[in-house]
Amino acid sequence: MKLKYTIMYVEDVKTTLEFYRDAFGFEIELLHPSGDYGALNTGETTLSFSSLALMNQLGKGAIKPQPSAPTFEIAFETEQVAEQLQQALAAGAKLVQDVEEMPWGQTTAYVHDINGYLVEICSPVSV
Repeated sequence: MKLKYTIMYVEDVKTTLEFYRDAFGFEIELLHPSGDYGALNTGETTLSFSSLALMNQLGKGAIKPQPSAPTFEIAFETEQVAEQLQQALAAGAKLVQDVEEMPWGQTTAYVHDINGYLVEICSPVSV
């Protein structure tokens, strides 16, 4: 068993794909002609997006994310946390936490994406 993909529910799939391309450098792998589903090339585990409208049409009861009370985060690992943070902010991300050195040997920063999802930008843990 392995984790294959994560699907995040968003208002506008195309705009979200373009944001993740511009903010984090991921290639857009797929945008369905309907515009209701898309995926990024993020490595072995795919990050995908589906429209809130489609998920509600399918009876999934999707709700818009609430930035004031995140229930999860996604994390992207890089050796250049500060540079990646600046790229994300330039693409429209909202700063949550500036670059910090953590006691466990990791550099982290946090942003909200354009949909309000919490995104961690982090270095590998160096023990």
